[in-house]
Amino acid sequence: MKRRVVITGIGMISPLGHNSKLSWESVLAGRSGISQIKNNDYIKIPCKVAAFVSEETLNKEDIVNKYFTKSERRTMSRGTLFGMLAAEEALQDAQWKPDDTKSLESTGVCVGMGMADLVHICETREALNLGYSRVSPYFVPRILTNMVAGQISIKYGFQGPNHSVSTACATGAHSIGDAFRLIQNGHADVMVCGGAEASISPLSLAGFCRIRALSTAYNDDPSASSRPFDKDRDGFVMGEGSSILVLEELNHALARQIQIYGEILGYGMSGDASHLTAPHGEGKGAVLAMERAISDSNIIKEEITYINAHATSTQLGDAIELKAIKSLFQGHSPRIAISSTKGAHGHLLGAAGNLEACFTALACFYGLIPPTINLNNVCEEGYGLNIVANSMGKWQNERRIALKNSFGFGGTNACLCISSI
Repeated sequence: MKRRVVITGIGMISPLGHNSKLSWESVLAGRSGISQIKNNDYIKIPCKVAAFVSEETLNKEDIVNKYFTKSERRTMSRGTLFGMLAAEEALQDAQWKPDDTKSLESTGVCVGMGMADLVHICETREALNLGYSRVSPYFVPRILTNMVAGQISIKYGFQGPNHSVSTACATGAHSIGDAFRLIQNGHADVMVCGGAEASISPLSLAGFCRIRALSTAYNDDPSASSRPFDKDRDGFVMGEGSSILVLEELNHALARQIQIYGEILGYGMSGDASHLTAPHGEGKGAVLAMERAISDSNIIKEEITYINAHATSTQLGDAIELKAIKSLFQGHSPRIAISSTKGAHGHLLGAAGNLEACFTALACFYGLIPPTINLNNVCEEGYGLNIVANSMGKWQNERRIALKNSFGFGGTNACLCISSI
């Protein structure tokens, strides 16, 4: 039999808060972490809203200086720094900072990033214009997308699998799924996994605006700009941050008598084989990913009672995901609670699937379903479905089983099946 894998630690730094407690409380309360961009560097960009990690909070709490020296910070991009902060919280939460050889060798890391640090790339190009010696020796390490995993492994001495994923907006979910499989198949007993992202910049916003992916209709009302499943949605809002989970083999966790948030039951992947940026028109890739996650979990689809949707607030993507849910679950679909937390924190790209997987695990643990905020008029594809709008829902089932969907450009899809223990 394959080994069972549970969640024993959660760490977050997000537009909703600088730790998991604040982020969870904020998403349940329906607060928005999206603000207006006032920097003149963005003056030519049509989109003027984004979901930033609060610099005021970071500076006030002195979080960065508490955990890292100046020399350590020089080696890290902003995204890596977020990943390291989230990992520290997750490891503290799991009470897992071993120093014996066996434990270090059986603990691995799988953390990904969707995009490199474009700000650092642009700044370094300008520095090169002034002279070769102006280029930092840390330039390359800071733009490599596997360096969050590398830095975590080095800081804590973890010598198990050191793996990284970069699959656009499915990165975080794929990272968790790969970590799950590594434990399940005996390659590690503990995995530190998730994603990190800090790619908000004039260049990235310009690029996404050019493909008409970002919201521009709510520049003067940023908290209303991300509105999954709403008829008036007009694009996603870029966010930044990180969330990290500690996954652990069940008996390993039980022996430590540590709190368990939930269990990863299964993992499904698929490819749309359709388009560079648009999902398959009939949602075939999404259906396959969900179907495979359910099959991998050895459950029937009627046991699923919550779906944390990928829904980014784009016209096409949200509609196709709802179509896929109806197609797969048929008559059971109205009995499934559905929500997208991106209305509150925007779209964290490579750190989206993992942040939302953390919220899904906490939903399983507490029996509370985070709402989809700004959902005032449900789109046509949502008719007949139980989309949790604006206020949190209560999950009454004795055993709570959920799916977490994540889809990325290039037609890459991931689905995690998460349950209460």
